[in-house]
Amino acid sequence: MIDENERFLQLFAELEELERKGVQIDIEGYPASPQQVVNAHIIREDGAYMRDYVMNKDGNIEKIDFTKLK
Repeated sequence: MIDENERFLQLFAELEELERKGVQIDIEGYPASPQQVVNAHIIREDGAYMRDYVMNKDGNIEKIDFTKLK
């Protein structure tokens, strides 16, 4: 089982790769960097984030929006 720090590192690497491929990353509808997403996960208070994927007409990921669950 991986620890929480390793999960954050994996999330950052995943999001950096997606951003490099041109995928837009948002938090609550606002543009965000991979680091901002990881920071939001680190400081979350009694909540979690759900990923909403937006696909283009070819079926590729065009955008990921992280929405805080309340």
